[in-house]
Amino acid sequence: MEYNKIQTLGDLKKAGWKSKSIKEELRDNLIHNIKNDVDSFTGIHGYENTVIPELERAILSRHNINLLGLRGQAKTRLARLMTGLLDEYIPYVTDSEIHDDPLAPISRSAIELIKEHGDKTPISWLHRDDRFYEKLATPDVTVADLIGDIDPIKAANLKLSYADDRVIHYGMIPRANRCIFVINELPDLQARIQVALFNILQEGDIQIRGFKLRLSLDMQFIFTANPEDYTNRGSIVTPLKDRIGSQILTHYPENIAIAKTITQQEAKNDSRTAEAVYVPELAKDVLEQISFCARDSEYVDEKSGVSARMSITAFENLLSTAERRSLMNGDEKTSIRFSDFTGIIPAITGKVELVYEGEQEGAAFVANELIGEATKTLFPQYFPEIKKLVKGDEETPYDKLIEWFFNNEGLELLDELNDNDYQVLIDQIEPLEDLVQKYQPETTKEDRNFMKEFILWSLVEFDKLSKKRFTEGYQFNDLYSDFIKGI
Repeated sequence: MEYNKIQTLGDLKKAGWKSKSIKEELRDNLIHNIKNDVDSFTGIHGYENTVIPELERAILSRHNINLLGLRGQAKTRLARLMTGLLDEYIPYVTDSEIHDDPLAPISRSAIELIKEHGDKTPISWLHRDDRFYEKLATPDVTVADLIGDIDPIKAANLKLSYADDRVIHYGMIPRANRCIFVINELPDLQARIQVALFNILQEGDIQIRGFKLRLSLDMQFIFTANPEDYTNRGSIVTPLKDRIGSQILTHYPENIAIAKTITQQEAKNDSRTAEAVYVPELAKDVLEQISFCARDSEYVDEKSGVSARMSITAFENLLSTAERRSLMNGDEKTSIRFSDFTGIIPAITGKVELVYEGEQEGAAFVANELIGEATKTLFPQYFPEIKKLVKGDEETPYDKLIEWFFNNEGLELLDELNDNDYQVLIDQIEPLEDLVQKYQPETTKEDRNFMKEFILWSLVEFDKLSKKRFTEGYQFNDLYSDFIKGI
């Protein structure tokens, strides 16, 4: 349909346009996508067999929807993507405050305009990208904000009494007529404000300062809520929950592979990973494992959750740490080192909600613990397990490496060490090369240094080596050598 040529109500009728509700739009376009195997929620990963089927069933059922889940679970992203299921354009009466359907107007101004001009009534076209309205529920939101109020200035200008419905200033919800309207963090909305939504959700009536307007608003409501909010700040009142057709539970990524896909998609890494900073696959795994460990940590409030944004911002910091080092040393390209993970600590401390024990230890301590726990968790997937107890004469794969540190003065890895000097230091520890060659022979040249440093950090976590942080970097030593040499 050539929308630019249809500019009046008469043109619209001649074109054979037929009105349908927004829920019918969503349903019809979803049916088309399902039949043609088109992904309606591109960019959403890990929900293919859980959330998305439930969301599609809710759309097919023409339900208003509540997305319930912890922070950073793509609730708002899902709501925004639903605009892709709307028709590309819909007609509305030009200058209508509530996007009146030209074939089924509901506002007094639009009805009178059509009555006066008939088929010459001007119409405009609304693109689906402009049919998304969003409001963050905060305690200061009022009924006037959402529904509307009497406008005394309009009454004075039009010389109308307050009893005339033309003096009403519409709130966000009426202005979102024929659109998707999202209220984020619904439990934060005061109970008396939630009550104002009852009739809108069920009957389509709105009441403003004594006016009872029969406005059959055509809307798709989507609410988001955090389960913890039910006890922290408020709750969704029962009659309102009863009017929401489907409540869908969201969740965090179930494995590292999905988490990596999300991080790589969302991180603002420009072209650094291709041009300036090489990121070993193991580094990406460690980064994602940190979030998994945080969600299980005794120091982190599990009810608050650990947002996927933590991995995203941590990855950006990881790249920036390596980029800064290469800029200082004049290197055109560098690779992520394990010691670069120190640079992600600010991204962790700002994203996790600590319980009392975590607050006592401090955010930085918890961040370092999470990095160590992630390292310890992944290590057995690449190298032989390190047992807590071994017999005195029992040999382990790591004896030669531990012996190297016992016979030498340890290893100092400076944060800003240039790539050449770093390579020399790593290469001098021959047992590291032997371990990688024996247990991970397929490791690429670009990944070998990170794998070697991964071994060092892991042995520290398993209490086989010691690690100390000083101003400019890290020092690795044999666990007992300092004590013995001191004797």
